[in-house]
Amino acid sequence: MANAAANAAAAVSSAAAAAAPRARAGAGACRGFVSFGGAARSPALRFGRSLAASGGGFSGVRTHVAAVEQALVQDATKLEAPVVVVTGASRGIGKATALALGKAGCKVLVNYARSSKEAEEVSKEIEAAGGQAITFGGDVSKEADVESMMKAALDKWGTIDVLVNNAGITRDTLLMRMKKSQWQDVIDLNLTGVFLCTQAATKVMMKKRKGKIINIASVVGLVGNVGQANYSAAKAGVIGLTKTVAREYASRNINVNAIAPGFIASDMTAELGDDLEKKILSTIPLGRYGKPEEVAGLVEFLALNPAANYITGQVLTIDGGMVM
Repeated sequence: MANAAANAAAAVSSAAAAAAPRARAGAGACRGFVSFGGAARSPALRFGRSLAASGGGFSGVRTHVAAVEQALVQDATKLEAPVVVVTGASRGIGKATALALGKAGCKVLVNYARSSKEAEEVSKEIEAAGGQAITFGGDVSKEADVESMMKAALDKWGTIDVLVNNAGITRDTLLMRMKKSQWQDVIDLNLTGVFLCTQAATKVMMKKRKGKIINIASVVGLVGNVGQANYSAAKAGVIGLTKTVAREYASRNINVNAIAPGFIASDMTAELGDDLEKKILSTIPLGRYGKPEEVAGLVEFLALNPAANYITGQVLTIDGGMVM
């Protein structure tokens, strides 16, 4: 019996040694993300517990079995970090979103149009936090750029799990003074860009029958705003697009939602005069601007939290109560 115990201990010890590297490899799994991966607990673990319980003289075997069980459970539940494409991610809400998702364990493509230096800084910050990131310079209103961007993510990581359509511009002026080019520039980037990115990403998501799309709209798309006919029209279009795409792709397990921020702190709000700022804040029940990180937190919830898996086709306002 002594020989049998020694042989059993040696066998389990070898298994523990083999499983240990896998346990270490699984330690970097995405925080809180369970909807894109996971595996069932191995039936082999039942044998290990039976062996350990077979006699009081097998305390050493019990210890080894416990180590093997822990390693196998960690390996079985290791989650593949989701791949996320964030457009307009070099500053503001896009930057905060890319950082939040990257620090949550995602692999992030940081898209930018002109701010390459800022985009590289976002990428480096994600990597410094232990995540993975690449940057891609491209105009999402151009189909060729969008196709190249999606290909970059696929070439690097093999799939796309989450798309955050955030890129946008403003060309504010009263309708009577608005030039057609000012109208078209905003429509092309803020609405057509969402259409092109969504169409490209869903080709990948449909094949795997899983995906999350979050479109950054605006409360202006719900209530309008003086001097922003082009921006209001584009954001209202994004809301309509969100609902339609949610209906079309629900059978493929692709969730599509929009977030409509109100006044969010930015370089622009920092330059407002005191009188104008007081007037704006008086329309917000919470009495302050929102933070980019607060919007990013809502994006992270919709993208990664399994509690959001039954939410689709919705417009979630985050505006301090401005629009009720």
